[in-house]
Amino acid sequence: MTLDDLRVFIAVCRTGNLSAVARDLTCTQSAVSQHVRRLERELGLSLLERHPRGVAPTAAGRILHEAACDGIGGIDLALRRLQDLARGDGGSVRITTGATTVRHFMSEAVVAFRQRFPQVSLEFQTETSSRSCFDALAANDLDLAWITIGATVRGIEQRPVVELPWVLAVKADDPLAAKSRIEPADLAAVQLIRLPESSTSRAHLDSCFAELGIRLASDTSVADWDTAILLAELGLGHAVVPALPGWSGPSHPGLRLIPIPILPALSAGWAVRRWDALSPLARTFADTVSYNCTPQPAGASLETRTAATGTEPIRNREAPAAPPHLA
Repeated sequence: MTLDDLRVFIAVCRTGNLSAVARDLTCTQSAVSQHVRRLERELGLSLLERHPRGVAPTAAGRILHEAACDGIGGIDLALRRLQDLARGDGGSVRITTGATTVRHFMSEAVVAFRQRFPQVSLEFQTETSSRSCFDALAANDLDLAWITIGATVRGIEQRPVVELPWVLAVKADDPLAAKSRIEPADLAAVQLIRLPESSTSRAHLDSCFAELGIRLASDTSVADWDTAILLAELGLGHAVVPALPGWSGPSHPGLRLIPIPILPALSAGWAVRRWDALSPLARTFADTVSYNCTPQPAGASLETRTAATGTEPIRNREAPAAPPHLA
């Protein structure tokens, strides 16, 4: 078997679709199948089973997939670091995350990082859920994933950065807009705009609602938080969302965000394969984003370096960053 065989097999397991992998690799579906068949011939085992909507790994396939992710991920990371050493001051940091993350959590950090390291490439790969971010992190030569912190994932280290309180997003003239806080009884009148079932935040909310005995009506589903609050502002429903920076103020004059204190906060932060294997550039970028997302102690010095890494977070503002909050 070859590394290419294993890379293709990992991609097939991640997407569950041979034709999608072929499109990503700009090759034919037959070529993708040949990589998988070569592995099956060498191992003498079936690795994939066909379903009406795609493929899924067999028990043997799952064993190989887990081992291949660990091995390929480590090799790719080593190759990246060697390439960075060969280039000197250059290099790259590769991040996978959801569609709204850069806007709400990373914009200032990206500017500050680029100003300090103009020769370094920042590469972003958009995924639709934390689960797909984990899969991409394990399967590709990515450095970091910004995710909703959830259950432990094999081979992935998670580090919380910020706690996000839940709010109800409603149109300014909605009857609930005048409330200072949302109580469980208020949610009975909510027409919920739901996030995808595969998202960690949706699972978090569903679990909380089930524990509280709350059943919400819903006839609308969206792919991301920004779309949810846009539809809420248009009066097409109500959205229970984390209080992200940038949603209050003049950019959303017709929107009201009302706290729901009974719901436990959502935790967001970084996921990596191994923190101690990150390149200095990737560590600096992660620290810079974390610094800009969290409040700093009064009088904290910008020269205070991260103890574990020797890297220094870069701040792109005169005052310490405030945590996400309601205006």
